[in-house]
Amino acid sequence: MANEEDDPVVQEIDVYLAKSLAEKLYLFQVELEMAIDTLNPNYCRSKGEQIALNVDGACADETSTYSSKLMDKQTFCSSQTTSNTSRYAAALYRQGELHLTPLHGILQLRPSFSYLDKADAKHREREAANEAGDSSQDEAEEDVKQITVRFSRPESEQARQRRVQSYEFLQKKHAEEPWVHLHYHGLRDSRSEHERQYLLCQGSSGVENTELVKSPSEYLMMLMPPSQEEEKDKPVAPSNVLSMAQLRTLPLADQIKILMKNVKVMPFANLMSLLGPSVDSVAVLRGIQKVAMLVQGNWVVKSDILYPKDSSSPHSGVPAEVLCRGRDFVMWKFTQSRWVVRKEVAAVTKLCAEDVKDFLEHMAVVRINKGWEFILPCDGEFIKKHPDVVQRQHMLWTGIQAKLEKVYNLVKETMPKKPDGQSGPAGLVSGDQRVQVAKTKAQQNHAFLERELQRRKEQMRASTVLPGVQIKEEPLSEEGEEEDEQEAEDEEEPMDTSPSGGLNSRLANGLPAGRAAGGDSFNGHPLPGCAGTPVAQELRAFVEATFQRQFVLTLSELKRLFNLHLASLPPGHTLFSGISDRMLQDTVLAAGCKQILVPFPPQTAASPDEQKVFALWESGDMSDQHRQVLLEIFSKNYRVRRNMIQSRLTQECGEDLSKQEVDKVLKDCCVSYGGMWYLKGTVQS
Repeated sequence: MANEEDDPVVQEIDVYLAKSLAEKLYLFQVELEMAIDTLNPNYCRSKGEQIALNVDGACADETSTYSSKLMDKQTFCSSQTTSNTSRYAAALYRQGELHLTPLHGILQLRPSFSYLDKADAKHREREAANEAGDSSQDEAEEDVKQITVRFSRPESEQARQRRVQSYEFLQKKHAEEPWVHLHYHGLRDSRSEHERQYLLCQGSSGVENTELVKSPSEYLMMLMPPSQEEEKDKPVAPSNVLSMAQLRTLPLADQIKILMKNVKVMPFANLMSLLGPSVDSVAVLRGIQKVAMLVQGNWVVKSDILYPKDSSSPHSGVPAEVLCRGRDFVMWKFTQSRWVVRKEVAAVTKLCAEDVKDFLEHMAVVRINKGWEFILPCDGEFIKKHPDVVQRQHMLWTGIQAKLEKVYNLVKETMPKKPDGQSGPAGLVSGDQRVQVAKTKAQQNHAFLERELQRRKEQMRASTVLPGVQIKEEPLSEEGEEEDEQEAEDEEEPMDTSPSGGLNSRLANGLPAGRAAGGDSFNGHPLPGCAGTPVAQELRAFVEATFQRQFVLTLSELKRLFNLHLASLPPGHTLFSGISDRMLQDTVLAAGCKQILVPFPPQTAASPDEQKVFALWESGDMSDQHRQVLLEIFSKNYRVRRNMIQSRLTQECGEDLSKQEVDKVLKDCCVSYGGMWYLKGTVQS
């Protein structure tokens, strides 16, 4: 009331809506030519003559832009300023009354510089003519030559539509429009006075103008109706961009879902501040639990919200179900500790590094030499204020933990449970504590490992020992049990050192004699060669199918393909029981493949796994002999030229070897780089 008293009504004016010119009135700035006063002292005559000469040339005719050989006019072009003019009106104030007439169109006037384009075209024509004249003087008259006449193909409908919509066609069509001569009536002209009367409402008595006898809101709606065309003309915002005004028009559940999907991690207090003070916190708590999980007192969006059912990873193509399991594992790890190590997550989930990095970037920040730390501090205030919600979330995490144990085959030691039953932060385990735990575990397994190692050595002695092979033995100690265990897994295999020079002497083939005995076990795992175990059958099937598609693979590439295969398997599959690198290599050798000892250069940057190259030796097709000769070449050479390969293949396989057969074996096993050929996976750029 105080504001209304300070701002009194000074005058009330009656407003009338005139309709006589409603469909005819334009704010009209049409394309026109305006004369330039060439006699004005500010006009530069020499510049005007130069412009006219550049545009029209020396000869003046009917098509000349400036017939007086002087720039004496300026062209203005109109452009449409808005697609909807229904909310604009022309107003005329007379005798205390305001008369409004809606505008039917608004055009804006802008200068046109088309004469400069014409001048450029003239300049290019003159230069082309000068060059043609010079060349005709220097060159002798050429003989008559035969030319080929080609007829253009009929234009398709699609090509015609593209041509009609092109900028060049529109400019040409615009230039071909004829000029229309108009008669201008000045402000004081009698015709102007007559037409101006139509801007006044004809029935201004108030009885006939019944349309304005409405409420103020209805009147404003009539005067400025909502525009639909302008809404369509606005650029479409990105799908992840939504203004707060638009957000608050949605239901509460949708508001919470959109906010959590974009922010990923948010304290409850921040969520309430975004939703507004009028929103009930109980309703928000009920809605947030449908789209997010509680981690250290903060809410993290659920994985199935970010990865819907039918989606897949943009990096590896892994389906959404596998991504959700991997991200749930990361979220669960943060309920146990503020720190997570990326390599540990990748080793458990068997997902590629890019997918794991996406998971961590959603809810953590990387710390150098430490790992990934949860992005927000623990919200202890929320945990104390809502113990019922915390308890319910703990029950949900218990169910997720049981599912993760089953899917990833996790042991209980890696799944510590919190004594208070809350999702708060856990204390960090120091390095000394981890070493002590590892020593305790090693002491428990010491007796078993020692017996296993002695039994394996006895089997190796009882087997056929090849000449020139010595078995290295070192004493065991309590401090070195982990090294002994690793040595037991990676003990060197006996190699064929016979002086024969055949193919088999240059390739590391087959299993060692000590492992060929049936029914034995290797570090607690059945040997992959034992066909009776489901794990061996599944692993053998994967290896055979992989080498039928790719004939040459490094161990590094094979492990990557195997991890992708594991990620696509359903939960609880038999291959999740654990496959070591040694088991994978033994299965490859038992499946008809052989290891190629490629002589890598001394300065190579290839890792040990990248230097282990395996190739399919026999596939049962006609290319086996060609492939074996090629693999023998690469057992002596790191890189080879094509002519050497072709001559060796011709020498071993006969003169009738075709180019297609050589191309096929090269395509199956090799890659070309810098004019040289390498086995697949061995090239170092």
